[in-house]
Amino acid sequence: MQKITRLGMAVATVLAGAALCAPSVPAAANSGGGHKRDGHHAVFVQTDNPAGNQIVAYRRAENGRLTQARTYDTHGLGGVLAGSVADHLASQGSLTYDPRHALLYAVNAGSNTVSVFSVDGDRLRMRQVVGSGGRFPVSIAVHDDDVYVLNALNGGSIQGYTVDHGRLHKEAGRNRRLGLDPNATPQFTNTPGQVGFTGDGSQLVVTTKANGSNLLVFNLNRSGAPARTPVTTNLPGAVPFAFVPNGRHGLFLAEAGTNAVATFTIHRDGTASQEAFAPTGQSATCWIVAARSLLYASNAGSSTLSGFRASDHGRRLTPLGNTPTDPGTVDAATTPDGHYLYVQTGVNGIVDEFAVNRDGSLTPLGSRTVPGGVGGEGIVAP
Repeated sequence: MQKITRLGMAVATVLAGAALCAPSVPAAANSGGGHKRDGHHAVFVQTDNPAGNQIVAYRRAENGRLTQARTYDTHGLGGVLAGSVADHLASQGSLTYDPRHALLYAVNAGSNTVSVFSVDGDRLRMRQVVGSGGRFPVSIAVHDDDVYVLNALNGGSIQGYTVDHGRLHKEAGRNRRLGLDPNATPQFTNTPGQVGFTGDGSQLVVTTKANGSNLLVFNLNRSGAPARTPVTTNLPGAVPFAFVPNGRHGLFLAEAGTNAVATFTIHRDGTASQEAFAPTGQSATCWIVAARSLLYASNAGSSTLSGFRASDHGRRLTPLGNTPTDPGTVDAATTPDGHYLYVQTGVNGIVDEFAVNRDGSLTPLGSRTVPGGVGGEGIVAP
């Protein structure tokens, strides 16, 4: 645990002095033109501002460049975990798009609430604000009609909801406490990092980061309710932070303790086994995003993105090199076709834009400063 604490302090020190910026190109004309239903040709960014959380909507042109469209209040407050520098929530999935229902879910960590918006192109309409079922919500996951929210403080908890007619309905029987140490410090490395479904929706996974360094897996019954207790897989020293699904029963996991990306299979009994492991050689590898068979891990301490190509069902991870970003690389999103990647850089509240090339390399397109977005987390590109 002393090693993990020193890691957190080192990350904070590196971020405070970071000054590495991605190269930019001249602004291009917005060729996005048409206004499309749902979230097509839009990117949404959450500010997580403690004075008032907002969603900044961007119109995405055909060439991948972003133009700010509108800003929407969530009617809640952002939050800041003690010890955080570039990543106030220290989580992945704080802003989540639900394509089945054309809804956008945003956490309000400082208000213990979740905001629900309907999505039409780059336009949002507030539908609802609901309680998160715990304290300091940091991550949201959706599969079909089931939604789960991860609350980070007071030992952590998950709260389940169902979606009906564009609104969330809290399910009283779907709240589970995680039982983490509520007094472990620093707070930003000792709170849970993400909640998410396996690809087939049969299991719910939570990462605990330094607070146990565990993967917690809740098996779900046919109605979507979780088991009373999770199955725990301990990953000593790994500090599991964030993940994306790999097929029906697998995960690609970003590990902050080892600064690596690993492939795991989640078995029917809830146990997890490692299939592949690839170090980034960078500092504070915490977030991960997928673009078809390509993976990109965000290294907050190095201000870089590390690329990997996954093959043989994830059993092989081939490093593709590192791409510099603005200081404090955090949450990222790729477009559904995998052609563009957008990453939040929290030190100055900037979104960096990249084109994803066939060989996995990234071409910088420019950057956009997010109003009130310093330390913000949460980005989607429907």
